[in-house]
Amino acid sequence: MLTRPTASSQNLHHAARLSVAPMMDWTDRHCRYLHRLLCQNALLYTEMVTAPALVRGRALHLLDYHPAEHPVALQLGGSDPAELAEAAKLGAEAGYDEINLNVGCPSDRVQSGRFGAVLMREPGLVAECCAAMRSAVNIEVTVKCRIGVDDQIPEQILPEFLARVSGAGIGRFIIHARKAWLEGLSPKENRDIPPLDYGLVLQMKGLFPALHLSINGGVTALDQAQNFLDAGLDGVMIGRAAYHQPTDLLANADAVIFGQDRVIDPVNVVHQMMPYIHAHIENGGRLNQITRHMLSLFTGRPGARGWRRVLSERAHCDGPELVLEALQQVIEREAEWSGLLWLVTHVDLHRTHKVQTFLAFLKERADQWQAG
Repeated sequence: MLTRPTASSQNLHHAARLSVAPMMDWTDRHCRYLHRLLCQNALLYTEMVTAPALVRGRALHLLDYHPAEHPVALQLGGSDPAELAEAAKLGAEAGYDEINLNVGCPSDRVQSGRFGAVLMREPGLVAECCAAMRSAVNIEVTVKCRIGVDDQIPEQILPEFLARVSGAGIGRFIIHARKAWLEGLSPKENRDIPPLDYGLVLQMKGLFPALHLSINGGVTALDQAQNFLDAGLDGVMIGRAAYHQPTDLLANADAVIFGQDRVIDPVNVVHQMMPYIHAHIENGGRLNQITRHMLSLFTGRPGARGWRRVLSERAHCDGPELVLEALQQVIEREAEWSGLLWLVTHVDLHRTHKVQTFLAFLKERADQWQAG
């Protein structure tokens, strides 16, 4: 499967300046391929894959990825050291650049398997799991965690957690700057309701300067990410915002975060996706398995609504050419907006006869100006 060597630790740490969070049902291989076209440098993460699924269930198709995704990390869920070690070995053999242990997910499904955020209560077990994985692979093993769970006091338990787990040889952590309430809040509520404590994560960098620490939670803009880097953190992980505003965040990240003279045009990205889409469908895949991740590509731009409508309503039954048809919605609307004159009115006002007449008059005059 692998056509290039895995990233070195130094290159991984550079890529981790900005990473896209592992998100269940979202960051599958099609999503990651799209994100890589938008940003060449950011570190990408798989959805969480459970160690039992790989080791007992032999669901090795869960390890599938495209070589263009590198650098890409495999996130594992589990709490059995031997099983995690075997799963990590399978991930390394598949060519992943990093193995990440999930100690942050608060969902009931994850808790019932004794992994995810519930492991914040068992730093000794987490350290044992990490030591077993490190002994099984020659690539970096990392941990994604919360600042605490339930009635834990983050200022007390987080430094203890980092000290214990780093003692097992872990040098890189991604810290979601919220507690997780395992009782009483849904996974969705756990992403919003517990207050963010960015200051505590910054304090951890002061306490553990040798550790590579990335912050996660509530980051919605590149300037916000850059501020965290300027404050001394080593990396920033972006979650939902990277999925819902991929162009705003990822298409500009190579320039803003990595200092490269590169800003990606999403129209070009659509064209670059076409060979991938054709190959997927030729192999028996469905168009909407890919296009569902592309719906937000033009968020905030003229034609975005038409783009989403075409893909949402017809991607379940049409072929690849539908993507280019949807793209025309964007291209035509942008052509209208790039003329000599355009006018934005209140959504209710532009329905009135007087405003429509006035707009028609302006449009006619604008055509005359262009002709002249």
